[in-house]
Formats: sequence, structure tokens, C-alpha cells
Amino acid sequence: MDLLSIGAFARLARLSPKALRLYDEMRLLPPARVDAETGYRWYSPEQLTRARRVAQLRLLDMPLPRIRTVLDAEPAVAAAEVAAYWEEQERAWRAKREMAGFFLDQLSGKETPMYDVSVREMPARTLLVTAEHLTADRIGEFAAPLFAFFGGPSVPRPEGASGRPFLRYYGEISNDSDGLVEFCCPIASDAGEIAFPDMTTRTEEAGREAYVTVPKANMMTALGAESLHRWAAGREADVEWTPRQTFLRDPGTAALEDPVFELSVRLR
Repeated sequence: MDLLSIGAFARLARLSPKALRLYDEMRLLPPARVDAETGYRWYSPEQLTRARRVAQLRLLDMPLPRIRTVLDAEPAVAAAEVAAYWEEQERAWRAKREMAGFFLDQLSGKETPMYDVSVREMPARTLLVTAEHLTADRIGEFAAPLFAFFGGPSVPRPEGASGRPFLRYYGEISNDSDGLVEFCCPIASDAGEIAFPDMTTRTEEAGREAYVTVPKANMMTALGAESLHRWAAGREADVEWTPRQTFLRDPGTAALEDPVFELSVRLR
């Protein structure tokens, strides 16, 4: 079998040699042969299809670990993964469009409709808590399995809003700056002795919280937080600004108009 040098393969695949070396390190596109003495990489022509698919998916800004998942999957699974990724990108762009519109309204003096803010009483409760410092793009990876397990029947929880697991955010978090994120699951008072590795138990006093309900179409915008800030400022409310995010349904299966989470703050 005739092998191609890394330079020749790079030209045919429309990838740079630097990118090919990175893809080798990540085991995304390892060469067919590596010279034991020089370390020089050689590629098979049969690898061009995979290389071109890597290049195409990178044009969609898909992260390399996710590209590896796509390329190693069966065609139907790979197609579903690409579709899910693209839906996430479209949702992110809708959120950016909403945010741009929000700022343009502010600059032009136009009033932006805010969410209605409600206030409810929350009872004293016991919480199971685990926390990590995360960037925004890692929150789903951290939270999804926790919501899947603790939102089900395996853990006895209070009924109603006071029994829903939630995320609590400390400080501003972005893809470039991490912050502390807590996952909190209320447990029923008669749950008995519950032990989960790497989780602590915390008692929370009874109190009031202000909250807004956010639909899927706006779940990645700052409109919910801005609504709470304006509501609190208009009433000179004493607020504990560590927002809580309580999911009402799986965003992946929700329609755009469906409410997917509540954003809340405690009132002192």
C-alpha cells in the first residue's frame, strides 16, 4: 500500500500538518505508520474520507472530542449527534440575537418586555449538595447526570416546588471564566440515612424567593436575570444574589414556547 507523507496528505485533506499532528495526539486521526527513528508520520489514502469529515465538522466549530464521537459512531447515531449539535448552535445564535436586540433596545431607549416575577414561600429543608468550579460550556456535562438521577424516584424528595433539584451559581460564569456551581437536591424529612459519595448535607432555613419562568426560546439569554434585577431594584428588595436554576423539563425534548426552567433568588 502506497502511503502519503504528512505534507501530501494535508494538501489532499485540506488540513494543515499542524492540525494533523494535533488530531494524532487526540487519537482522532492517527497516521497509518510512524517512522520509529524520525517520528515522521505517513498516512493511507483510505484515511482521506475521515480527514475530510473532520475538516467539515470543524467548519461547524464542533469540538474535537465530539467529532471523535461522531466519526466513531454508527451512521444513524452519528447523524443524530450532528443534528443535536446543530440544534444547540442554532439555539445559541437565537440567544445571541435576543441579547443583541436587548442591548439595541437599551441604546435606543426602547422598553424591553421583562418576565413577570412571582414570590413564593419555601419551607425549611435538607439539601444534598455537590459543587465544582466550571466554565459555562461544562455545566451541562456536570449537571445532566445529576438531574437524571436525583430528579427520579430513587431519592425521596419533598413534593412540589420545594422538592425540585436545582443549580446554584456563585459569580459570573462564561466559556472563558469559571465559577463555583452547586447542584442541590432537597430530600424528604423522613428519608432516613442517605449517603452519596462526594456529597454533603446542608440545612436551609425557611424563606421567600422571587422567581421567573423561562421558555426554551430564551433559555440562553440574560432576560431572566435582568427581570429579577429590575424587579428587585424597583422594590428596593434585599436579595441574596446567588441565582438558582430549577429545570421543569428536558430542554432537548421541549418545544420553543415550553417553559424549561425557573430562575430564582432568595429574599432576605
